[in-house]
Amino acid sequence: MKSEKISELTTNRLSVYLRCLNTLAGAGIKTISSQALAEQFNLNSAQIRKDLGYFGEFGVRGVGYYVTDLRAHLTKILGLDTAHRVGIIGAGRLGTALANYQGIEKSNFTVVALFDNDAAKIGTRIGPGKVLVHDVKRIARVVKEEGVDVAVIAVPARAAQRVLNQITAAGVRAVLNFAPAVLSARLGVKVKTVDLTTSLESLSYFLSRPQASVTTKARKGVEPEELPTQSEREL
Repeated sequence: MKSEKISELTTNRLSVYLRCLNTLAGAGIKTISSQALAEQFNLNSAQIRKDLGYFGEFGVRGVGYYVTDLRAHLTKILGLDTAHRVGIIGAGRLGTALANYQGIEKSNFTVVALFDNDAAKIGTRIGPGKVLVHDVKRIARVVKEEGVDVAVIAVPARAAQRVLNQITAAGVRAVLNFAPAVLSARLGVKVKTVDLTTSLESLSYFLSRPQASVTTKARKGVEPEELPTQSEREL
């Protein structure tokens, strides 16, 4: 693996590649070239090779990639060979919906605890896994008991920073934030924010200027700042 820092754009694409490989494996496909992978899933072959090149040599000239082997490599690179235990703070509509979403288990994530400050919700169980809703005051203890290593913030913006402080003080270093707020995290903590309003407003901008140059003609799946060099060889 190269010593240079890997961008979040790259790791996001690795997740996409893994999902594509899972589909191929399910269809019984044993090998695939970067070009065929790109054509089938609307990706960019040079970008695939560039991204994978950060982590080693996985392709075989004249053959391409062995689907099972590359799946195993990407699973390990993304840390998905280890089970992750998720705690959701906020048992409202969003938190409940996330607890009911079974798709995350396919990626080795399991929701093991919910937290709320509503006495009517504390002690109830949510989702197919019957996950217990705990009093938010017990975050530190429950995080330790349940081995929570990933937290999801699903509370109003005004409470988000306080919640982040609580969960990081309890030892959680990976946080997915759904609150529409800019959060300040301590060193060594990764916070990834999903802001639905910002995304919708970006789409509104696009719709309000249908003739404007709001999209580029860059090659499929390639961010302009990460265009691969011509020296990267075909696999």
